[in-house]
Amino acid sequence: MNFQFIKNIALGIGLSFSSFVSAQTYTLKFKTNYGKFDVMLYDFTPKHRDLILSEINKGTYTNAQFNRVVNDFVIQGGELDDPILAREAENPEQKPIRLAPEFNPKAFHKIGALGAGRDDNKEKGSYYNQLYFVVGKKITAKELDNLETKKGIKYTAEQRAEYLKNGGLPRLDHDYTVFGEITKGLDNTIKISEVETQDELPLKPVIFSIKVKQKKTPSKYNKTSISLGGTAIGF
Repeated sequence: MNFQFIKNIALGIGLSFSSFVSAQTYTLKFKTNYGKFDVMLYDFTPKHRDLILSEINKGTYTNAQFNRVVNDFVIQGGELDDPILAREAENPEQKPIRLAPEFNPKAFHKIGALGAGRDDNKEKGSYYNQLYFVVGKKITAKELDNLETKKGIKYTAEQRAEYLKNGGLPRLDHDYTVFGEITKGLDNTIKISEVETQDELPLKPVIFSIKVKQKKTPSKYNKTSISLGGTAIGF
């Protein structure tokens, strides 16, 4: 992907969403061996927001790895599918733990979007400890039209304008939950997407840790709870 194109996208995000960003409660600070970047968590996807805050607090994303990297698609971190599914297969009598999807028109797969990974469960529920960032690619109007027909959805004017201007991964919309976006340091995410890989695994480990920054005046959305194996976790 053209680096100047990405720099233009990063600048556009900073200009277009400055007021939108200020309305959200939490910012995540990612530190990697390829640089730093900031991520805004959406208050309008509160269960996924609270889930990642819980996992960060537990240490899930301390010295974690981006262990699946696909150029022009995503960089993915946390636990991979195979160990999750293997562990669940050892206890077939126990229902797999997934978080119900939270689809919102304001949360879509533009470049820099933060999403939750999942398996092919029909409910489209998310894993508890896997995340990804959209690197994406350029999108045409025809592709969006075809996706609307195929998926039975209608892209909003904002979504269509963003996809046509900057690109992304619209084919994942309404299938995977987006719950945040990169607001600073997008170019460092692109650097990660271009590392050398074998079978999508970086040849040199890409390590990351996350710190949380909270606004002094929390948003009205920040009181919620998620169910973790029957236990409610509140923030």
